[in-house]
Amino acid sequence: MSNTDTSPAIVPSFDSDAGAGRKIAFICSKGNLDMAYPGLILANAALGEGVEVHMFFTFWGFDMINKKTMGDLKFTMLGNTALHMPQGLGGLPGMTAMATSKLKKSIADLDVPEVPEFLEQIVASGGHLWACRLSADMNNLTKEDLYEEVEGIISATDFIELTDGAQVIFI
Repeated sequence: MSNTDTSPAIVPSFDSDAGAGRKIAFICSKGNLDMAYPGLILANAALGEGVEVHMFFTFWGFDMINKKTMGDLKFTMLGNTALHMPQGLGGLPGMTAMATSKLKKSIADLDVPEVPEFLEQIVASGGHLWACRLSADMNNLTKEDLYEEVEGIISATDFIELTDGAQVIFI
C-alpha cells in the first residue's frame, strides 16, 4: 500500500518567541516526591520558553500545595519497578525514609530546589497555581491551609474553561 498522506511534515520552530501564545495546563494528581518533580520541571521549562502555565492540584497532588505536607513529601520503593530492586524490600521498616533521603540528596546535588521553593520559582516566573474544589472538600481544606500563592480553589469545570485551548499534561 502506498502512503497517500500529502500533509507537510511538522517541523519545530526554534524562534525566540516560539512560546508566545501557547498555554499548557498541568494536572498534578500525585503527592509522592518522585511524582511532584515532573510537573514542576516541565512547568518551569515551559515558563522559560514564554509559555503560559497553569497547574491544577487534585487528589494526592494536593500534598504539593498543602502547607502541612508540601515540605515533607515521601518517596516509596513499593510498586516502583524502575528501581530494579526486589519489591519486598520496600515494605521493610525504614525503607521509605531511606529512599526519600536518598532521592532528596540526589535532587539537591543537582541544585534542583525542593518543592516549596520550586513552586515559589514557578509563581515568580508567571505560573498560575490552582487547587481542586472536590479535593479540598474531600480533605476538609480551605485556602488558608494551602500554599499562599495558590490563586484559588476552583472546580474542574472552571479549570477547563480557564485553560481553554491549552495543551494538557496529566501527571
